[in-house]
Amino acid sequence: MVVDDSVVIRGMISRWIGAEPDMEVVASLRTGLDAVNQLERFNPDVAVLDIEMPDLDGISALPQLLAKKRDLVIIMASTLTRRNAEISLKALSLGASDYIPKPESTREATAAETFRHDLIQKIRHLGAKARRSTVHTAVSPPLAPGHDKPRTGLAPTAAPVQVARRSFGLLQPKVLLIGSSTGGPQALMTLVAEIGPVIDRVPVLITQHMPPTFTTILAEHLARTSKRPAHEGIDGESIRPGQIYLAPGGRHMRIVRHGIDATIALDDGPPVNFCKPAVDPMFTSAIDVWQGSIMSVILTGMGSDGMRGGKDIVAAGGSVIAQDEASSVVWGMPGAAVNAGICAAVLPLNQIASKLVRVFAGDRS
Repeated sequence: MVVDDSVVIRGMISRWIGAEPDMEVVASLRTGLDAVNQLERFNPDVAVLDIEMPDLDGISALPQLLAKKRDLVIIMASTLTRRNAEISLKALSLGASDYIPKPESTREATAAETFRHDLIQKIRHLGAKARRSTVHTAVSPPLAPGHDKPRTGLAPTAAPVQVARRSFGLLQPKVLLIGSSTGGPQALMTLVAEIGPVIDRVPVLITQHMPPTFTTILAEHLARTSKRPAHEGIDGESIRPGQIYLAPGGRHMRIVRHGIDATIALDDGPPVNFCKPAVDPMFTSAIDVWQGSIMSVILTGMGSDGMRGGKDIVAAGGSVIAQDEASSVVWGMPGAAVNAGICAAVLPLNQIASKLVRVFAGDRS
């Protein structure tokens, strides 16, 4: 279901989706009110929901849509303004599955093609997970009275996945590197709220697949949630313990040695793994600075970004922790790391922080 007050945007998105063999547009609507009123009639798996619309805007329609269909995948679409970035991140906390920035001008071929690729991938992966969850729910035995089933992707008590795993590196980690994508903002908020002792001990560097402006807002949220300084990385700045550094949207964040200091180097090169910023450049560049004293975490996200860099970290003597499938919005990035056999642990999101605190305190069992 495509919901946008622009007839041009509705038509463009509908044509793109209609060209995919595994998707179809069941409704193209102008306002959030139309979407709420006609949800039962069309019963979509996924809704692409604009933020700014007459009658009922996207952020107001979101909870009403989820109240009517709890497992509806909602992708918020907005232009790249600070206000819309704030609203998009708020929407994630209210139950939206993801967001996508709309190009300022659909006449620019590159911007439109990037938008098309990202949107189709998000619809395909998020919609597929929702369908699998629906099938699983339909065949699951009923729960005991008084026990509510957790929402898709949020399994707080899931047991760790049992996989053949590597041992943690022998060296005491001197840095924590985190990579994430789809579902990442909420996962990052959960994680940084609980790793205060780690942040106080070492620097924390994060690459989240996200456009400019959005990363500015995310850094502010991370600072409030962690109660530690957090900001977008600045080219040439020294990296210090007690700080969270976030790769700015549209630029890769690498780490380089400058004298006795580790410093940030921002890279305006081409996308890596279709992403900019990408996780692999951060992971790989860190090895030249910290060798095997690296702890890395790969959180929820589409694709395989972070897997190759994670291999390099492990080969240098460092360690990788991956988020498990049950607690991931999309198990692409962490799943690729698990399947590559490079992980020292595969854990539900709510168990990663406590594991990190123990590892940085010296427990590498």
